[in-house]
Amino acid sequence: MANQTSAPTEGLSAIDRFFQITQRGSSMGAEVRGGLVTFFAMSYIVVLNPLIIGTVPDGTGQFLGGGDAPNLGMVAAATALIAGIVTIAMGVFANFPIGLAAGLGLNAVVAYSIAGLPEMTWADAMGLVVIEGLIILVLVLTGFREAVFNAVPVELKTAISVGIGLFISLIGLVNAGFVVPGDGTPVALGNLATWPMLVFVVGLILTIVLWVRRIRGALLIAILTATALAVVLENTLSIGAKAPDGSNPNGFNLNAPAFSGVVEVPDFGLLGQFSLLGSFDKIAAVSVALLVFSLLLADFFDTMGTMVAVGAEAKLLDEKGNPPRTRAILVVDSFGAIAGGAGSVSSNTAYVESTTGVGEGAKTGFASVVTGVAFLLATFLSPLVALVPYEAAAPALVLVGFLMMAQVAGINWRNMEIAIPAFLTMIIMPFTYSIADGIGAGFIAFVVIKLALGKVRRIHPLMWVSSLLFVVYFLLEPIQNALS
Repeated sequence: MANQTSAPTEGLSAIDRFFQITQRGSSMGAEVRGGLVTFFAMSYIVVLNPLIIGTVPDGTGQFLGGGDAPNLGMVAAATALIAGIVTIAMGVFANFPIGLAAGLGLNAVVAYSIAGLPEMTWADAMGLVVIEGLIILVLVLTGFREAVFNAVPVELKTAISVGIGLFISLIGLVNAGFVVPGDGTPVALGNLATWPMLVFVVGLILTIVLWVRRIRGALLIAILTATALAVVLENTLSIGAKAPDGSNPNGFNLNAPAFSGVVEVPDFGLLGQFSLLGSFDKIAAVSVALLVFSLLLADFFDTMGTMVAVGAEAKLLDEKGNPPRTRAILVVDSFGAIAGGAGSVSSNTAYVESTTGVGEGAKTGFASVVTGVAFLLATFLSPLVALVPYEAAAPALVLVGFLMMAQVAGINWRNMEIAIPAFLTMIIMPFTYSIADGIGAGFIAFVVIKLALGKVRRIHPLMWVSSLLFVVYFLLEPIQNALS
């Protein structure tokens, strides 16, 4: 395996040997710090997922968990529990430093495009998520998903990694309110004269200073320091959070970091609340197939891009741009989709924020175990998790985006056959807020250029298949409208 160091295993602990911590050039301390940084960078999902899927009634007027009113605490508990289980599984079975949780974008599709359909219930919608996960698992076990991954040119994999770097930097800037929708322009500079923005700016400056001075634990120190500043400001000035109706525009972007206790007993009543085939009685089979396909394709390629980005940042990729134990990574990711549907929290998938933990030094699955245990603790310690606002975690995303941009030098920009697809992949990811959209644009451009140059034989058959699937993916809405 490229960029890995070999070391004698005599005298090493069982944990070190099992996770190959020393062999991969890491240390127990780096793995723990990296796992915690990944958790803090991802922890917002425990707050955000309930706000997305827990506040939307299904086609019968019922909210997730039953009843005519949201039960956000129940959704948060299940979100943290499933994330903890599948992330630990990623560490133990795939030995790769990736955290998994309910996928943003995927959860919105489930909430707004599936559960709200006439007569559909939340159990029916989650059943479709389970079906999608089962299909992906079959594609992994048959070798198809891994074969598609191997068919992608190395430089296009590099472009995917760089695009994700740009994407997570934008996520950080948007989450912090530094970048906002403009008045007459797509984006604009946010209001810098607010207390939450001070938290972000102080966090970003501290992150940069600690990083350039090579301080061990730089990202974790910066996140905790910015969080402490946010807590002090909130508990002295009562800033509050921005409201969905636009009131309190100068508040914190997601959650106000007000201390409200330490322990909260979780309610896991959502587990198992899914109906595998219930949707077939509510909507046409063709519509069911299209909905599953839209979930499947996004899930299929999002993880592909994320594991390349994490592997590149950890220097774990081989000469073909593949991470170690690719199939194991994909199998666990497939189970994440199944578990997310079975737990009624939407498909769980790999998070690009895992690159922050790698930036802190993580290189093995032990970091994922640390992240997963933190999520399990979060089911009881949700008040403490809610103390970390977007503005405190966002600086780590911005810095890691910079680190991932360094890989752009690995692309031959004089070769238009790969440079144009790479460019489209890199810019469309952040501009559309979608990893899958960027990968799809790059794949299609790659095939089109090869066709234009008469180099049909140089197109791998699976690149043909993937590109055609992406064409269907991009045309899915007009296809659905035509069928309805």
